Amino acid sequence: MNQIIHESSTFNVEVPEKPFVDREDGGHLRVSSKLKVKDCTELSYEQTVEYALLSQVVGKAMELAMTKRGIEIGNMNWQEMGNWSVFKPEGITLHIHLFGRAKNAKVQKYGEAVKLPFRETGFYDEFKPLNEEDIKQIKIEIADLLKHDKYTSLDSKNI
Repeated sequence: MNQIIHESSTFNVEVPEKPFVDREDGGHLRVSSKLKVKDCTELSYEQTVEYALLSQVVGKAMELAMTKRGIEIGNMNWQEMGNWSVFKPEGITLHIHLFGRAKNAKVQKYGEAVKLPFRETGFYDEFKPLNEEDIKQIKIEIADLLKHDKYTSLDSKNI
């Protein structure tokens, strides 16, 4: 089960139990909609702003936290994906993946595209999710960033 580490009025920030990027390679978070919407075109203006700001805050928080935890993040990748859910009964629900890209990554190498083969290939089987100390630091960074004028001035009370 994915662990929810932050909630806004419309979205959850989750630590995937089975990440696409191993913790040591930079880690993986996901921002998921609480609403049953297929993609961002189905969001209201306010929800779109909330989604963009929350994704931005969480990405920066992850970068800061993982670097403080000894994994030097050279870049963050944000990827909206949903194609794997097209044939599932519940269908696609809006979400964005946040991938930390560690400069010394071993598998999902820095400077290369994230490899995303189907789960059945076993490619991700040994990948470890973010740990409790990583999550604790990410939560601290989220809280600190949400105090910044850059976010409060944009009516981000919901994020």
